[in-house]
Amino acid sequence: MAVKKRPDEFFDDMETMSPAAREKYQREKLSQAIDHAFRHAPAVKELFDRADVSPKDIRTVKDLQRLPITRKTDLIERQKAHPPYGGYSAIPLEDIDRVFISPGPVYEPIQHAGIKWFAKAFWAAGFRKGDVVVNTFTYHLSPAGILFQEAIRDCGATAVPTGTGNTDIQVQTIYHLKATGFVGTPSFLMTVLKRAAEMGFAVKKDLCLKRAWFTGEMLSPSLRQTFESNYKIDTYQAYAVTEPGGALAYECRQKLGMHFMDEYIIEIIDPETGRQLGPGEIGEVVVTPLHNRNWGLVRFGTGDLSSYISEPCPCGRTANRLTGILGRTGDAVKVRGMFVIARQAEQVCLSFEPVARFQIAVSRRGQCDEMNLKLELKHELVGEAKQKLSDELSQHFQNVCRIRPDSIDFVSAGTITEGQPKIVDQRTWE
Repeated sequence: MAVKKRPDEFFDDMETMSPAAREKYQREKLSQAIDHAFRHAPAVKELFDRADVSPKDIRTVKDLQRLPITRKTDLIERQKAHPPYGGYSAIPLEDIDRVFISPGPVYEPIQHAGIKWFAKAFWAAGFRKGDVVVNTFTYHLSPAGILFQEAIRDCGATAVPTGTGNTDIQVQTIYHLKATGFVGTPSFLMTVLKRAAEMGFAVKKDLCLKRAWFTGEMLSPSLRQTFESNYKIDTYQAYAVTEPGGALAYECRQKLGMHFMDEYIIEIIDPETGRQLGPGEIGEVVVTPLHNRNWGLVRFGTGDLSSYISEPCPCGRTANRLTGILGRTGDAVKVRGMFVIARQAEQVCLSFEPVARFQIAVSRRGQCDEMNLKLELKHELVGEAKQKLSDELSQHFQNVCRIRPDSIDFVSAGTITEGQPKIVDQRTWE
């Protein structure tokens, strides 16, 4: 019998697992990861003991709710108290291959040179043998540069470690090597393209860039449109977090959300309670690595707010999809059980041309939350025009943020000053 060949669209068979196969896989790998962390990372054993939970109690994704969230501040404080790794290292010190440093500082021990699953994110973006890819992430302290380079190579492409900065050299390298791929942030690619034009290059004619892979910043729809329409560069984004081990979710060619990596358990949780949320509900992204045995991280809270989609993707990948990063937990206020996120509210309000600035005030009337939206306009509106703006903005706010303002007030110019918080929580609890 002929062996069925995997379609070129997919990097491995895990990407198309059935729901039953994925659940079985996650249960098996979660048990192994929990047992390993409990045995080898003292900080994890302490966490379990404080929660009065044993490893045998954590066998499913739902069981993780019995454990508290570990945050970056916890890593920093424990590493200060118990240097160098705070009791989170789950490998012998003599077996550590390299140490990365993220802001805090947080020292991150790595046992092996490559983590092969990162390549899925680049493969889904179309990187293949024959591509020449400039990798503009830093190669010192942070793991991004080195780990992404290895993932590029795992796709068969040639990696050029240009690192950050040196815009003129970046342009020259892309031109001389006929680079077809860019890895970095959206803002830096735009800087490079603009500088190329200033240096006299006809960007679309003289440069060979075909695709770009981004992380570290969200790719706005307008910037994606500029890259793809004006420069003919196919763009992809991924969600990556340093502490749990790198890229956690990635876009496919459909660009309808970022597919979860099966090498992690990714939860969307209510940051106040730790309760897992369902599809479409906004909460904090929490990560438990299944294969990265260097760290004993269990339920690491990223501080990022997002939601997920559970419907199958037209590309054939079957994992849940992250909808994008909507903000940070400190940028959100829960109103009537729903998170209102400053960045999301800003996107809604400023999508209406007359609106110059906005501010949300949350208060309590009796036992109910009330949300008042203040709008400062670029020019005066009267009568029906003002009412039309109020009605349309209120409806759009509800469509996007899933909650409708109780009132909209138009305030005079200068009332909302630059630098004021976008959301003001005026509630008192008696």
